[in-house]
Amino acid sequence: MRLGISTDLNCKSPQEWAESIRSLGCGAVVFPVDYTADEKTVWAYADAAEAWGLVIAETGCWCNPISPDPKEREQALERCREQLRLADAVGARCCVNVAGAAGAKWSGAYKGNFSEETWDLTVRTIQDIIDAVRPQHTCFTIEPMPYMVPLDPDQYVRLMEEVDRDRFAVHMDFCNWLNTPEKYYFHEAFLEECFAKLGLYIKSCHLKDVQLTHELTCHLKEVPCGQGEINLENYIRLAEQYDPEMPMITEHLKSDQAYLDSVRYLKQRLQPAGIRFF
Repeated sequence: MRLGISTDLNCKSPQEWAESIRSLGCGAVVFPVDYTADEKTVWAYADAAEAWGLVIAETGCWCNPISPDPKEREQALERCREQLRLADAVGARCCVNVAGAAGAKWSGAYKGNFSEETWDLTVRTIQDIIDAVRPQHTCFTIEPMPYMVPLDPDQYVRLMEEVDRDRFAVHMDFCNWLNTPEKYYFHEAFLEECFAKLGLYIKSCHLKDVQLTHELTCHLKEVPCGQGEINLENYIRLAEQYDPEMPMITEHLKSDQAYLDSVRYLKQRLQPAGIRFF
């Protein structure tokens, strides 16, 4: 696999950034600037990644292209289109966003997230983004979330069928789908199902862990790798069956030091299991 981290380590230049990431033993990156950066800066980072053998796993949108607010929706659509263009230009494996929310918070949980109207709007929106850009070298992808579509691998398959675009693929954040105690405790079977149904279409993965606490009513908590119950070895091996150099990106850690600690932990845990880092 190609391990990556969701931080630029506060580096001052593209070369320092790429060298620092590579020196950790990582082989994948999240592109550290967005479409608003000037062309010189964009290509300095892209060239540095290539020079140091780093795969650009993803560019992120992180906005609400189905927002009920017309102004926010149009701004989000513009960001999605431009981030997809950026991903295509720099050769990122994918451009990723969530499907969107039927409320004020871009990643929020709302009853309206599950309506047929929202489903239809999601399909049209993804089609419109891809059709506006017509990417040649990358794919637009949706990251699974616990409380918006697609809710499971079957629904992701349905979404791909209805979007019906060659450049629509899968971003795998398996942990975000663990939204019940059953999925948590029997996550290995669910993990197998996810890859059996979606593995051929996965372009990038997030690598993290989940912990079920004893708080009422049900509290499933995202935690750093090793602090939960996820079989990380099985997760990575399944990903490698479909792509031996699959990007696996850690995220949502509180500091650069936490990312460094996570990389160190993953090496100590995974290398004895025969998992290679590119």
